Amino acid sequence: MRRLTGWLFDVYAHGDDVSVWLIDDDGAAHHLRDRLRPSFFVGGSAAELRRVCEWITRARLSARLARAERYDVFAHRQRVVLQVQVQIPAQYAAIVRRVANTFPTLDLYNADLSPAQFYFFERNLFPLAYCQVRVDDTRAILEITTDDSRWALDYQIPPLRVMFIQLEGGELNPNHGHRAPLEITCDSRAYVIATHDRRQVVERVRDYLLRFDPDVIVSRWGDSFILPQLLDAARRYRLPLPLNRDSRCSPVMRPARSYFSYGRIIHKTLAHTLLGRWHIDLENASLLDYGLEGAIEVARLTQQPTQQTVRVSTGTGISAMQVSTAYRQGYLIPFHKSEPEEFKTASALLTGDKGGLTYQPIVGLHFDVAELDFASMYPAIMARFNISPETIHCRCCPDARVPEIGYTICRRARGLVPETLAPLIEKRMAYKRRLKQAAGEPQKEFDRRRAAAHKWLLVTCFGYLGYKNARFGRIEAHEAVTAYGREVLLRAKDIVEARGFRVLHALTDSLWIRKRGTPEAEYARLAEEIARATGLPIELEGIYRWVAFLSSRVNPHAGVPNRYFGARCDGELKLRGIEARRGDTPKFIQKAQLELLAAMTSARTRAELAARLPHCLEMVAARVDALRAGQVPLSDLAFTYRLSRDPQAYATNTLNAIVARELAGRGVKLNAGESIRYLITDYTAAVPSDRARATEFWDGSWGYDVERYTEMLLRAVETILLPLGVHAKMLQGWLAQELPVQPLRARMEDKRAHEYLGPLFEWSNRSVASIRSHIAACPQSSRGGG
Repeated sequence: MRRLTGWLFDVYAHGDDVSVWLIDDDGAAHHLRDRLRPSFFVGGSAAELRRVCEWITRARLSARLARAERYDVFAHRQRVVLQVQVQIPAQYAAIVRRVANTFPTLDLYNADLSPAQFYFFERNLFPLAYCQVRVDDTRAILEITTDDSRWALDYQIPPLRVMFIQLEGGELNPNHGHRAPLEITCDSRAYVIATHDRRQVVERVRDYLLRFDPDVIVSRWGDSFILPQLLDAARRYRLPLPLNRDSRCSPVMRPARSYFSYGRIIHKTLAHTLLGRWHIDLENASLLDYGLEGAIEVARLTQQPTQQTVRVSTGTGISAMQVSTAYRQGYLIPFHKSEPEEFKTASALLTGDKGGLTYQPIVGLHFDVAELDFASMYPAIMARFNISPETIHCRCCPDARVPEIGYTICRRARGLVPETLAPLIEKRMAYKRRLKQAAGEPQKEFDRRRAAAHKWLLVTCFGYLGYKNARFGRIEAHEAVTAYGREVLLRAKDIVEARGFRVLHALTDSLWIRKRGTPEAEYARLAEEIARATGLPIELEGIYRWVAFLSSRVNPHAGVPNRYFGARCDGELKLRGIEARRGDTPKFIQKAQLELLAAMTSARTRAELAARLPHCLEMVAARVDALRAGQVPLSDLAFTYRLSRDPQAYATNTLNAIVARELAGRGVKLNAGESIRYLITDYTAAVPSDRARATEFWDGSWGYDVERYTEMLLRAVETILLPLGVHAKMLQGWLAQELPVQPLRARMEDKRAHEYLGPLFEWSNRSVASIRSHIAACPQSSRGGG
């Protein structure tokens, strides 16, 4: 017998037991095994359960049967069920499938948990928990314990060895035709396998794997292209390829699929999960804005294997946390939830289905604005008011009613959803408090990423509460949360206005307010008063030097609730709904907007902003110069678009349809939900196929449409400068050697417009000639970069 300490790195079923990989303090990997006998439950009448027992016995399935009692959350009572304890963990999913197919009308519980989840639940462990282990001479685990906690703020992660693998020019999709040598990076050195011989490529990759023995392989397009190509070549030439550390097994493959979620089609590519080693494909990972550090935090919290965590949504993560709570409390976990929405009258439906409260923003530029934000408002409401599927319509608490809609909520028994969310909310708040006090930049970034991971988990928990297929979802609970949210925001608004503040905008859980000469301490006192009155935590999110609420492009007098940008007093920018925040906007346009905003950030008054306009317009002229001279990298001009249907199903010649058909014509198989990248070559071309080209097949013989990109650039610039009275037509006039000074002056509503626009007029008179000379020196063709 010997003792080991280290981080729990990987768990999976193999043979009669589970394989457990531990990374010790020196970075060495240890392959151990442990015993696990997972169980699922079958619900039905006594006669139906007898038939299930007889069938399992005749089928000689590797399972032990027993009578059990478990709590049914939706029935609010203990229920007698059949416990099926599977003796070979690797056969668990197959046995569940056979029982479900043979008895489709019976209820199954705990039936779609993975062996890894069962292991974590049974041993009270989680991924990368720091463990103490006793093993025998056969590497069988005798005891495994941990002093680590999922809720710890400070924890160490193992010294992981990372290998990065991609094709040169890694952003281009090889599934859409891009070809390049394979590039492997390890220990800060890059190795290029510059050969077309597939056998040699496999041999070189194998050598690097054996030489560096990485714990983690990070790739671009590894799931869908690189690993399938390597595995196919290895099989063809009968070469060993140690992608897995566990040589007894092959990588686990999950087929590609497309599905509909929240109003859009999503495509998940073919996925390859390694055993004893991690594989993370950056093009197939849901790392959002929190990176690998945040993904590790999510894996620890959700008790899902890390490779699975990075390939699923945070909604799956919050569902896994609820499953963990239910398992720990002995609840039955539904396999396929069948809880219907209750009948409602039309009047009740209209009352309950209102959603969050929104006050239209006051369009324009505002100075000295403060933003008050309820911290994780909807999750906090669930935790504070005990909102959960099983607590709604409580008969024992008739006086505890939801505002406006009147549902009763149990106050005696703690709900499963609040029980799950409360420690997560507290952990996020603790990280946010530390972020305000942190001095060291590395630790601050770690805390920021972990808090960001919590944010995404909490954001999706509200959607899953009303999702019809969620295990612990119920639309009435969803409606109760929004009803409390509306009531809380109204109370906050009343308090703010009673203290003499003007509300500029209110959106679900945030208020933008203004009162001249307000010190920061007064905002803190205001937040404390609102928190006492509502019972929910609210904090001063930031004080803005200025914030611009933008109007609708269709109606310039109507504000758009989630379209604004502003500069906080700490120098941080906050952007919502503008081009720089959109994933399908070319980098060239994103950079132009961010460059303008950076030049405007430090301004504190309208006059200071106006004084920066000459410099801003110089930057715009320089961007146009770069476009006309063909000096913009093509990768910065590429659009990214997610296909909403198959290429042949598009009826009109939009750019997206043209490029999708181009790729399909070149033999590329495209799926609904898959992303394509392209450049605009000639937007007004008579032949549709000449209007755009896929980036993977752009060969340099085509230029890009300068006029179209210029038009889009000026429209994005207009978004930033319109609050100062500068619109796209005016910018076009400057570039076309016409300067409409008087119309601009006439449009300004402020009677003192000349005071802060004077510097702009003076600069423009001096600089028209310089802009003309810039344009004259550039190629006059409508194309650039050819």
